[in-house]
Amino acid sequence: MKTIKTFILTLALGLLAAACGTTNTVPITGRKQSLMVSDQQVASLALQQYQQYMQQAQVSTDAANTAMVKRVGQRLASSVETYLKNNGLQADLQNYAWEFNLVRDQQVNAWCMPGGKIVVYEGLLPVTQDEASLAVVLGHEIAHAVAKHSAERLSNAYKQQYAMQAGGALLQGAGVSADWMQLGSLVANLGSQLWTSGFSRKQESEADHIGLIFAAMAGYDPQVAVSFWQRMAKATGGGGSSLLSDHPSDAQRIEQIQGWMAEALRYYQPATGTKKGSTKKGSKTKSTPTPKTSKTLHIK
Repeated sequence: MKTIKTFILTLALGLLAAACGTTNTVPITGRKQSLMVSDQQVASLALQQYQQYMQQAQVSTDAANTAMVKRVGQRLASSVETYLKNNGLQADLQNYAWEFNLVRDQQVNAWCMPGGKIVVYEGLLPVTQDEASLAVVLGHEIAHAVAKHSAERLSNAYKQQYAMQAGGALLQGAGVSADWMQLGSLVANLGSQLWTSGFSRKQESEADHIGLIFAAMAGYDPQVAVSFWQRMAKATGGGGSSLLSDHPSDAQRIEQIQGWMAEALRYYQPATGTKKGSTKKGSKTKSTPTPKTSKTLHIK
């Protein structure tokens, strides 16, 4: 009887997790994902948060670096939109209203919100050092938006919530004692944390992969990604990755990028009039030495 009850509970939870939503295919990687929320829902929520952030943020007063961030970002966005059109994904273009902002913050970081709202912190530029390396970072951020990672995370949270609620009701109905239910809840919470953490690392690695391709498509040498992440490891103290870490370690990132390099180079055509990994004249990042900081780059 206990075996039958366990089977029924497992089956019910499995069906609950898989019942709703639509299946989407991530560009470049081809990974399948199940989404329970629409692009419009996610973009609406993200836009509100983005506007609130920008009202409080200190926008950079460095005209040259601000122009560089916008120039590199728009060049990437244009290449990505061309790729989507050429691959039958033009319907997705309505989800993006690209914005690239540089803010006065010395954190070594950048982030993206659904809909194409991207913020770069000034503290990142001494580590990127050139436009091609900045393109690797912005490609990563754009990849998060194109791969619908926020919608996927939100969908995952919904599934977990529904599964936990349904699981509790089923356990009570099956006559499971309160002690066992408490233990089961603790195990489920730990399992949920581990699964979510691993899922986040998977998204970050996928954004690294797709972003590398996007940078190459836009005419930026993807090979600079290796030296950029080596500088990042030095700047952030080579932050390691634990079991519960949301991001891959710098060493793992570099190893993965090296594995994707041959694929990225197939997309790479140097932009006319520019050299590999160079910055355009008049827009070069200030030659500030790489900062020594313990802050971990999230690149989220």
